[in-house]
Amino acid sequence: MSRRAKILMLVLLAVLAGSAFYLRVLARRVFFQPPSEHGEQVARTQLSEAALQSAAGPQQTATLYFPSFGEGVLREEKRPVAWAEAETDRIRQVLLALMEGSRQGYNRPLPAATEIRAVFLASDGTAFLDLSNQTLADFNPGIASESLVVYSIVNSLAANIPAVKKVRILVQGQEADTLDGHADLSDSYVPDAARVSATP
Repeated sequence: MSRRAKILMLVLLAVLAGSAFYLRVLARRVFFQPPSEHGEQVARTQLSEAALQSAAGPQQTATLYFPSFGEGVLREEKRPVAWAEAETDRIRQVLLALMEGSRQGYNRPLPAATEIRAVFLASDGTAFLDLSNQTLADFNPGIASESLVVYSIVNSLAANIPAVKKVRILVQGQEADTLDGHADLSDSYVPDAARVSATP
């Protein structure tokens, strides 16, 4: 074996050893050091923002409705978005925007840690949303607050995706009786403009 081949082999072995060490460190971080709740929320918010701006289409304006629990109403908020082509992807974009939270200080309807497990739009205009059980956290319990959370989702989807006529929310792939003991999830919801504040 020539000297040049030996040097090349040593360099290759060094690179492989370094790669193996890096993979071992990375695996330890991923599998044995769970991220902090705050870090996970920050990461999801950043991913949400990236997803909202990643579509190839032109920038348009999305109309979102965020709950204002203290006032007992939904507050409208406009936001630029590059809409995806598929309607189910647009549904995901709206949900991600709601998870990201209001930029005007209103309440967040969905925790940042919520996972959108599946989205399906039926031919009759019913949007089925399968959300993780983190959906049941981080908001004020009670019929009024839970209703605002539901209508924040329903009104936001209907305002931006004309094909969505009503919304059915599932939790962990299962039909849920209530959101957190109050808002009835056993049936579909249609948009309710009366929930939106008439004053800016």
